[in-house]
Amino acid sequence: MYHSSKKKKTSIAILGSTGSIGTQTIEVIAQYPQLFEASVLTANTNADLLIQQAQTLQPKAVHIADGKKYKFVKDALAHLPIEVLSGTEALNEVAAYEGVDTVLTALVGVAGLMPTISAIENGKNIALANKETLVVAGELIRELVRQHGVNIYPVDSEHSAIFQCLTGESAQSIEKIILTASGGPFRGKSQAFLENVTKTQALKHPNWTMGAKITIDSASMMNKGLEVIEAKWLFGLKNEQIDVLVHPQSIIHSMVQFVDGSIKAQMGLPDMKLPILYALSYPQRYVTQFPRMDFRQFANLSFETPDTKLFPCLAIAYEAMEKGGNAPCIVNAANELAVSYFLQDKIKFVEIPKLIEYALNKVPAIAQPNLADYIETDATCRALLAAYSLV
Repeated sequence: MYHSSKKKKTSIAILGSTGSIGTQTIEVIAQYPQLFEASVLTANTNADLLIQQAQTLQPKAVHIADGKKYKFVKDALAHLPIEVLSGTEALNEVAAYEGVDTVLTALVGVAGLMPTISAIENGKNIALANKETLVVAGELIRELVRQHGVNIYPVDSEHSAIFQCLTGESAQSIEKIILTASGGPFRGKSQAFLENVTKTQALKHPNWTMGAKITIDSASMMNKGLEVIEAKWLFGLKNEQIDVLVHPQSIIHSMVQFVDGSIKAQMGLPDMKLPILYALSYPQRYVTQFPRMDFRQFANLSFETPDTKLFPCLAIAYEAMEKGGNAPCIVNAANELAVSYFLQDKIKFVEIPKLIEYALNKVPAIAQPNLADYIETDATCRALLAAYSLV
C-alpha cells in the first residue's frame, strides 16, 4: 500500500511550478505526501507564487528566471535552508540536482529543451509536459535517453493515453495511433468568424483549463500538430502511423489500433492530475478521490475529421514532420512568436498559420541537425519574424 513509511519518497524537480501543470503537480504531491516530495521548484516571472510554494513545500532549491526578481525571492526565503538561483545555466544545474529522481518539465516552449537535456545527461527520469522538447529535437532526445538509460513518462493527456494503451504491447503490434482533439473553441465556425475572433474568445477552451500559450495552440489546432510530432519520437512511430480525430467530449483521450484490427482507448474525465499522477507513479496506480466518469452522462461520444482548411496549423505540422530535419524546430519557433504576437494584439488569429508558413519557407533547411543547429535555427526563425511586418 502507498501508506507504507518504508517506501522511499520520489524526489521531484518541477520546472515551471507556477504554471498550470506545475500547480496541479503540487496538488498531486500534496495528496500523496508519503510518496512524493518536491526538491526543486522553478518559475519564470511569478515570484510571489514561487515564494508561497517554497514556504509550503520546503524544497532544497528554487530558481527564478527573471533576474530582476532574484533578490526579492532570495530575501523572502532567507530564513529557510533553500538555495535560490537565477540565470540560464543555473536552470540547467537545478534540472540535474543531486538526489532528484524525476524532473517534471512543464516549462513553456523551447525553453524546456536545454534543462531536459541536462536532466537526461544526469540520469534523471523525465515526466514530460513540455512537448516542444521533442518537437524541436526529438531524434536527439531519443538518442540521449537510450545512452543514459532513463525513461520519459508523458504528461500530456493524449500521450499518457497512448502510453497506457501500449502497456504490455509490443511495438510491432501497433498499426497506428489515433490522437483525439477537442476541436477547441472554434470547432465548426466559419472562416469569416475566425477573421475577427478576439483573444478573450480564443482563451476560452470548452473542456480544459490550461496556460495561455497552449490554449491558443488548442484553438488553432497547432497543439495537436505539435502532439503529432511529439508522438512520433515518444513512441518510435512512422509518420503514416499517426492519425488525428476531433472528439468534442474529451472523454476518449487517445487510442491505439493494432495490426489485428482491435483498438484500445483510454478514457476518463478531462483532469490533468490523472496523467500527472500516472507519470510520477508508473508502473503503480494509486487510489484517488478524483471524480469518476458516469457513462450515463456521456451517452453520445462523437468523432469528426479535422478541418485542416479552417485550421491549417495541423496540416503545417504534418508537413514539417514529413520534411524532417530542422523543419519542426522552425514551426515551433514561429508558432511561439506568432502566438505571443496574437496575445499582444499585434496580429489576427488567422495570421498565426501565415507567419508559421512564411518561416518554414524562409529559414534554411538542415537535413541532419545537431544541437547547435537546433539552437541556431530557433534564433534565426525568431530574428526573421521579429523583422517581419504583415501587410
